[in-house]
Amino acid sequence: MVDPIKLEIFKNKFSAIAEEMGVTLNRTAFSPNIKERRDYSCAIFNASGDMVNQAAHIPVHLGSMPMSVKAAIQNVSINPGDMIILNDPFKGGTHLPDVTIVAPVFTKEDSTQPLFYVANRAHHADIGGMSAGSMPLSRSIYQEGLIIPALKIMKNYQIDEDVLSLILSNVRTKIERQGDFAAQFMANKIGIRRISELIEKNSQETVVLYSKALMEYSEKIMRKTLKIIPNGLYLFEDYLDSDGVDDEKIKIKVGVEIKEDQAIIDFTGSSKQIQGSVNAVYAITASACLYVFRALVKENIPANAGCMSPLTIITQPGSIVDATYPAAVAGGNVETSQRIVDCVLGALSQAVPEKIPAASQGTMNNFTIGGIKSDSGQAFAYYETMGGGTGASLREDGENAIQSHMTNTLNTPVEAIEYEYPFRITNYAIRHNSGGNGLHKGGNGLIREFTLLNDAECTMLSERRKFSPYGLFGGENGKAGNNLLICKDKQIKQLPGKFSLFLKKGDKLRIETPGGGGFKKAQ
Repeated sequence: MVDPIKLEIFKNKFSAIAEEMGVTLNRTAFSPNIKERRDYSCAIFNASGDMVNQAAHIPVHLGSMPMSVKAAIQNVSINPGDMIILNDPFKGGTHLPDVTIVAPVFTKEDSTQPLFYVANRAHHADIGGMSAGSMPLSRSIYQEGLIIPALKIMKNYQIDEDVLSLILSNVRTKIERQGDFAAQFMANKIGIRRISELIEKNSQETVVLYSKALMEYSEKIMRKTLKIIPNGLYLFEDYLDSDGVDDEKIKIKVGVEIKEDQAIIDFTGSSKQIQGSVNAVYAITASACLYVFRALVKENIPANAGCMSPLTIITQPGSIVDATYPAAVAGGNVETSQRIVDCVLGALSQAVPEKIPAASQGTMNNFTIGGIKSDSGQAFAYYETMGGGTGASLREDGENAIQSHMTNTLNTPVEAIEYEYPFRITNYAIRHNSGGNGLHKGGNGLIREFTLLNDAECTMLSERRKFSPYGLFGGENGKAGNNLLICKDKQIKQLPGKFSLFLKKGDKLRIETPGGGGFKKAQ
């Protein structure tokens, strides 16, 4: 018999454990990307690898992480004191820089079968590949970095130095990577400790009972939410600007069918996978769909496997939303995931217009700078995503210059960037009048200008430079983003949404991120 009061207590206990894992990872990491921008996620899984609870971290990580955990369980024999590392996008990963560490939780009475698993995923600022930062304009996954299958990085509480050495030999920033891996190990150790304490205090049977009850509760509330949406088939399509190789637009088409307490999300008709790196693997598409429907739920339920039960996702293998090996996928995680959200929200706006906002900036503005510091001779690799405007809604204007939808990171502080890297932020401001007009206005994007103090390689993967974020019901589109190179001789060059350049000391890159769409025609 499940006690509703205890159910709420266990919901918060599991959530607190995942959050504490995140705090540990944040405070012990080496890279600004993790300790400042907070590009990581932590979650708890049951013995089958189904997600029980997660911290409020990165949506694109958390919806896909169960597939990585299940890949680890299926491919490696796991014993007490072991940890599994993997990043393969075709086995539950997202893209190669996102490295997942999985650890089992055994009880004192049984060391043969884990009762739970804890896992965290962190974006490493470099994992090898053809360009610094491992977010290249690639044509296959082999160009994007080191592919790590599910294997043991820790055995019987001891790090496997051979495996770690192999990984570190394939990246540009070894010390930083080693420090971030150590932080990931510690986060999992905290998770194991706290779950073990929870079991000791409440009994194995009770903890397992309420972990199952939480998934059933989330499913119940999700089905209740779907029943409020009018039955019907709602269609929408939108486009990616390009893949960085060819200049052709790439279609994402979705049909969202609501049948009582179920939703069928069908991406049939979307473009086939392409040469460039904006292909999304199935795990990313599933994450985007989970995010949208979880956002519709009013109740404070845990985002877990129960939320996915009423959702059926249909894709065509070999398409832009279900890429197959060895497709290039570095940008699919960050850019295509955002467009998938735009499409699913656009479809649902026809069913529940009062609940759906206009399009947000629709890109993560992925920017990497890498090279060798001229003063110390040390390699560096900087990675950041940048906020923009969010879409307006029936109730309010959009927000200015923040991360939205499939990312939940921060904008890296100027002080952290300038302390760590050989460049300066010479302009950082709201991009005024970039949000779409309407009864409620879209949020404004931001301006970030980088002045290089060192020769460096720069790569940009950005979207919404051609196709603006859409407004809804008469609201105007948000303004498209813009990338500019300001050379040492003051010459200004327009850059495409996706580029890779070797720049000289004194050159400037100016990134202007998109604004959000407006809602309804202004009166």
